[in-house]
Amino acid sequence: MLKKYLNHFKHSLAETSAMLCVSSLIIFLIAMVLFIGFKGGQYFVPQSIYKVVVSFNDGPASDEAFYQASSLSAEALQTQYLERYQGQFLSQPELRPGVSVTPAEQVYQINTRSGPVYFGEFYALSSPEQELHPLTELENLKQAVDLLERSLNEVQGNKLSDLHSRIAALNNSDVAKEAPARQDLMDEFSKWQLQASALKTQIQQFQMRFKEADGSLVSVPLIEIDELFQANQLTQIERIGFTLNKLWQFIADKPKQAATTGGVFPAIFGTVLMVLLMAVVVAPFGIIAAIYLHEYAPDNKITGLIRIGISNMAAVPSIVYGVFGLGFFVYVLGGSLDALFYSNTLPSPTFGTPGLLWASLTMGLLTLPVVIVSAEEGLKRVPEGLRAGSYALGATKYETVLKVVVPMASPGMLTGVILAIARAAGEVAPLILVGAVKFAPNLPIDAEFPFVHLERQFMHLGVFIYDGAFHNQTQTQSASLMFATCMLLLIIVFLLNISAIMFRHRLKTRYERH
Repeated sequence: MLKKYLNHFKHSLAETSAMLCVSSLIIFLIAMVLFIGFKGGQYFVPQSIYKVVVSFNDGPASDEAFYQASSLSAEALQTQYLERYQGQFLSQPELRPGVSVTPAEQVYQINTRSGPVYFGEFYALSSPEQELHPLTELENLKQAVDLLERSLNEVQGNKLSDLHSRIAALNNSDVAKEAPARQDLMDEFSKWQLQASALKTQIQQFQMRFKEADGSLVSVPLIEIDELFQANQLTQIERIGFTLNKLWQFIADKPKQAATTGGVFPAIFGTVLMVLLMAVVVAPFGIIAAIYLHEYAPDNKITGLIRIGISNMAAVPSIVYGVFGLGFFVYVLGGSLDALFYSNTLPSPTFGTPGLLWASLTMGLLTLPVVIVSAEEGLKRVPEGLRAGSYALGATKYETVLKVVVPMASPGMLTGVILAIARAAGEVAPLILVGAVKFAPNLPIDAEFPFVHLERQFMHLGVFIYDGAFHNQTQTQSASLMFATCMLLLIIVFLLNISAIMFRHRLKTRYERH
């Protein structure tokens, strides 16, 4: 009886311990996602603006600035500044820092197209004809700038572009510099170039002036202003609109101001394209290798060693694959392709440099063991009776594998491919060596022949997060951008895994019915 009681107690203790471990893990994962979501969500909400004035011994202000904070109250911000300044003057107790923090209700936030954000009280609008315009003239001046910008685009897009082509044709024909035809073209080119410069100067003269916290004036060209609003006076509807607009910019725009603001579209595009190319490479090779090992290879020591090698490959640090990809794919294969097909451009490399193709192949090699192991596990779950029944009906080995075994094992194979995609989406270390960069101005796909440029470098969400977290401080707008990007990457991986589970269940149900 006592032994039975002890066995029951051990069983209950084991179940309780397992439940506690699982519960702790779930709580940790939920807390991590909530923390990242909260930090990232601050990037999309309008942040309040405060005026901070610091003085010592009740003297004149020594520091005045506008400070933006989404989650800090005026009291918390005041405490933060006091702690910062008191820490600097512990050895001088006679210097008593005084901090005044007040909401800046009349201050505008100016978001520019190139990335910098300004804060200030409106002073005046200026144009080439008049120095001081009221704010009510903003729309009229914007329309004038739009007209000038259209004229500039016409000059640059039509006139100067056509002249560039005609001058290039003369260069290809080795027409002498003193030839009348070339002289006429150069004179016309200079005329339109001067007109373009005049239009640029005129556009830059349309400006908006603001007063900073210390009273100094800042001028921002109207053509640079992307958004203009008083953050502290937004209504609830305007705040919702701001958040939705910011979310769209995050998905559809490119990074600005050294990746401290803007969006992450190039990183999303590069990640998805690299993962798709990797899947095209790794799926057939991994599945074919698994089919050979399980269905055709003899069960001997060599096959056992191959399986051990595949399992060990899955444990190799990812940076090792990056070094191998750089040495073999980039320098050996890429250098050979340049020598064979792009010798006229050497020593400037075309494929002999890190790029999208080599990153995809490197990640394919890294995730290949995952696909092989998962596909082989799927093949092991196919009952031997199905194979025997197929042979009894007169099917060959090839027909049995192709029409009976592979369809039944497809859920496991699909799981391996999706796991490989999820891992590739989150890798960083090898991609830094073989093609992923902080910012790539040109997407790998464009309207220029051959349309898909596998030799180009690209952006990746994981590399973007790493670079931003490494270079940017916390408690800033740029840190919120990194958290938002991290949350986006988690959502992408989560959706991939959910889709794999659903698709696998669908395939399993379909073939079990048959």
